[in-house]
Amino acid sequence: MHSARQPSSCWWPIIAAAVTLVVVHGFGRFVYTPLLPLLVDDGLITLSQSASLATWNYTGYLAGAMLALVLFQKNLGRAGLLIAVITNALLTLAQVWVEQYPLLAALRLLNGITNGVVFVLAPAQVLEWLVKENKAQHSGLMYLGVGVGLLVSNALVDLTGFLSGAERWLPAALAAIPLAIWSGWYLYQLPQGIHVNNNDDHSPLWDRASTPLFLSYAGAGLGYILPMTFLPAVARDWQVDMQPSAWLIVALASLPSTWLWNTLGARLGDKQALVWNYALQAAGVAALLIWPGQALGLWLCALLVGGTFIGTVFLTQRLARSLHPHQGPRLSAALIALYGFTQLLGPWLAKLGIENGAALSATFIWGFAALVWGLLLMLPVPKQR
Repeated sequence: MHSARQPSSCWWPIIAAAVTLVVVHGFGRFVYTPLLPLLVDDGLITLSQSASLATWNYTGYLAGAMLALVLFQKNLGRAGLLIAVITNALLTLAQVWVEQYPLLAALRLLNGITNGVVFVLAPAQVLEWLVKENKAQHSGLMYLGVGVGLLVSNALVDLTGFLSGAERWLPAALAAIPLAIWSGWYLYQLPQGIHVNNNDDHSPLWDRASTPLFLSYAGAGLGYILPMTFLPAVARDWQVDMQPSAWLIVALASLPSTWLWNTLGARLGDKQALVWNYALQAAGVAALLIWPGQALGLWLCALLVGGTFIGTVFLTQRLARSLHPHQGPRLSAALIALYGFTQLLGPWLAKLGIENGAALSATFIWGFAALVWGLLLMLPVPKQR
């Protein structure tokens, strides 16, 4: 049992949700991207194993989204969110003492499960509370946590280059644990929003209005995950010494992008903003293919993908909610499951390409095709029901 506490300002729930995303996405998930080439150089994992680890993590993410829906339906959403965000931080810490690949794969799987639970429940809970308070226009700002997490995790990796092997996980873990405890407990006490209850509308999610949007979002999952997992590894493979690094450009571009796409969605409409979002993201991946081996391709890919991928997430969530306004976390879980499933394909396709002699960067053609798919499917999506 718990006692709900009414926030003194709408910004505190937004900050708390953003902090959970810093923990699970910045420190738990995407710290792996700048660490990947270092862990390979240290001999802890091979390049092929690095793709497999990403696949295990994204498999867990998909399972976690489904678990979040079960927890919500059993009225365990609050407790599940609290346990998942703290467990995610502890799993990052556990990786410090693991050097065997099978054990590391198991931890990355569990990390993905807890990430999926948090990524469904935290934004959904705060979004419904904001709707109740007539503040839904601020909902996209929760996703600043992803950009902040990318930036801080990159800084932690750069500042602790004296570490090696499995101990490279330690800085992210030490930063994650106190943030996880505070944010998880705060959201555990947040009052329920307008539709966070077990009487959710269970009408079909897939209908003529929403099906193109869902299929478009599936393309976004494959489109963004290749650069977001392998961009630093591609820079290392091309022997391009970028200052600042490609991953730092991604992180810096992601910070203003949250405000930018939130504002564009409010002014142009979420659908029109998404059309531009997909076009720019596809151009970013295309740049890497057009200028192979050159810093220009890396810069443009990092800037355009880093500046769009967060907007894709919350603009799609908001537009989907306008099409199905009473679906609650069920809607979030369905979208994240689609996104998570196609994310699985990215590392698998990269691994398949590497094992068959292809350059890692060449596998990004799949990401470009997926984003073009997403762009074309956005066109028939209605602006609102």
